[in-house]
Amino acid sequence: MATARPSGRPRDPDVDRKLAEAAVALFGEQGWASFTIEAVCRRAEVGKASAYLRWNSKEELLTEALTTRLGSISDVDTGSVRGDLVQLVWQMTELYGGENGRAALRLLMEAENIPGLAERYTELAQAQIMAARAIVLRGKHRGELPEGTSVTYLLDALCGGAMNHALTTRLAPPELRDSAPPAADYAERFVDFVLTSVFSREGAA
Repeated sequence: MATARPSGRPRDPDVDRKLAEAAVALFGEQGWASFTIEAVCRRAEVGKASAYLRWNSKEELLTEALTTRLGSISDVDTGSVRGDLVQLVWQMTELYGGENGRAALRLLMEAENIPGLAERYTELAQAQIMAARAIVLRGKHRGELPEGTSVTYLLDALCGGAMNHALTTRLAPPELRDSAPPAADYAERFVDFVLTSVFSREGAA
């Protein structure tokens, strides 16, 4: 992947922030087809020269902006599988339902069509999948989950549910959106709900 164009003087962090915020917001709202450096600069109220001193192309600009502004899903070891899964669901809810959630959802749909970004996105997605699997496997190794627990089914339920919650909350009428629980509260309640189902199934076996 090409690197940002070097400049003769240190980059202004405030300009970097404005351009990154504008790039992520524009991509989230309009997608790749309408993404241009000129449009980003207009939104950021920054001169085009500042952007072209930093990046050779709009692909480089968007890749760096998404890398710096979007969160990632990581393996957090809290000491218990419940705590680990709560952190996983919270991270996913924040990523897809937070301030830059629209851009994260766009990225899911459009990454493979953006030159230079597809490879980076694949690396991130694979790292996130492995982090999530590590949490469940660690829980089984500790004896906190039944031996027969399916890693795939448990993560499908948790990750799919978290993404669905983020999406439907974003699209819900204002009165429902405003009454939605904070991400941290939702994560705890949802994990408890799913784990209750896991242990109930084990007890009935």
